[in-house]
Amino acid sequence: MSDLGAFSPAWKIARAVAAGTVTAEDVARSALGRIADVNPAVNAVTDVTAERALAGARSVDAARKAGRPLPPLAGVPFAVKNLFDIEGLPTRAGSKINRDLAPARRDAVLIERLTAAGAALIGGLNMGEYAYDFTGENAHDGACRNPHDVTRMAGGSSSGSGAAAGAGLAALTLGSDTNGSIRVPASFCGVFGLKPTYGRLTRTGSFPFCDSLDHLGPFARSVRDLALAYDTMQGPADGDPACAGRPVAPVLDTLDAGIDGLRIATLGGYFDTAGMPEAEAAVRAVAGALQAGGPVAVDGVAEGRAAAFLITNVESAALHLKNLRTRLDDFDPDTRDRFLAGAMLPGPWYARAQQVRAWYRACFAKVFQDVDVLIAPATPFPAPEIGCRTVTIRGREVLTRPNIGMFTQPISAIGLPVCAVPVRREGLPIGVQVIAAPWREDLCLRVAAWLEKEGVAGFAAPAL
Repeated sequence: MSDLGAFSPAWKIARAVAAGTVTAEDVARSALGRIADVNPAVNAVTDVTAERALAGARSVDAARKAGRPLPPLAGVPFAVKNLFDIEGLPTRAGSKINRDLAPARRDAVLIERLTAAGAALIGGLNMGEYAYDFTGENAHDGACRNPHDVTRMAGGSSSGSGAAAGAGLAALTLGSDTNGSIRVPASFCGVFGLKPTYGRLTRTGSFPFCDSLDHLGPFARSVRDLALAYDTMQGPADGDPACAGRPVAPVLDTLDAGIDGLRIATLGGYFDTAGMPEAEAAVRAVAGALQAGGPVAVDGVAEGRAAAFLITNVESAALHLKNLRTRLDDFDPDTRDRFLAGAMLPGPWYARAQQVRAWYRACFAKVFQDVDVLIAPATPFPAPEIGCRTVTIRGREVLTRPNIGMFTQPISAIGLPVCAVPVRREGLPIGVQVIAAPWREDLCLRVAAWLEKEGVAGFAAPAL
């Protein structure tokens, strides 16, 4: 396939297709072949849309042959977490129950926008059931496995999205993030991930988890790819009030602005990494390269995270009450138990959690009066082994599943934009969070691009 390989970035694929050094159909066939060869080991792809991908690729090739200008993602293979509506398929959302739904009648809006930009959808991706998961261990489709070590977790709940990007199955993938489900798989699988500001990218055409906290966003192997996908997907859409009236703010042309003039600091206090050697080293490497100040402590982080737990429990349980009454045994037992707990929480607790969340948001907003960008760990450790039930954090043995997201949950609770950045290191991947004030995705991506350019951060291909 010309000079392109399985790990080529999306921008390079689109450029080669536009130049005619490779056809979009060849790119699609190569991606589908890669899925056939590698997916049995990583279990990232649950639905392969081969005919659709090839038809879209041939359309791109026909446009180029006719001399028409090609869109920015022409010929780029992409795949999506299977909670996105894909026309002709039931939107399974990682569950057994949803497989009984009628096939979707149209694509999710973000899929439509990527397709209109020339990208070719090659499949749906594995995920934690109903997105309530940090491990990627799906009870119905099997565990999604880390491409760097298939005995280890890919992270969740967007497990297939992180693993597919990391394993070279798709140049771009889409996932969702409620409490960390983009940033955790990005950290474990060694890829870049963007969780935009709450309300920035429309969720129309995706299966919800917790409306107050749900975000959608891309994974990629380069920052430029994230920016291309993000710019393509921006804009409001019917069906998602959170996005109403939000202006489009392209970021691609800002990537090379560098970091001069930016006030950058590390997050401390709750985000301290003492006793977490891999996370500590990752933050130190990034903070040192950026000459970041700090550490900066923020009031209310633990309380904000507790509020996020409550809000997640209550809203997600309410969505599934009917099936909890009629199809209890068809849930993953871990997911079922969390939904049942949420269904029993008193209403005043939920109201109080939203009040605490608002107070915590105000606490965090004060930090951005003096700082433009914050650096924090993404996960407290690299990917644990599949089936690991407990880990030791700060000298205490705690449950693995909820504590994987200990550093991501307090950030998504207040909807801040974050770029998850893989840090160059030996051994298993681990990432950091680059965080900015609401609606400043440009700053997150600008800092991530600088780190990538300087060789501090970047994708490392696994030996698959």
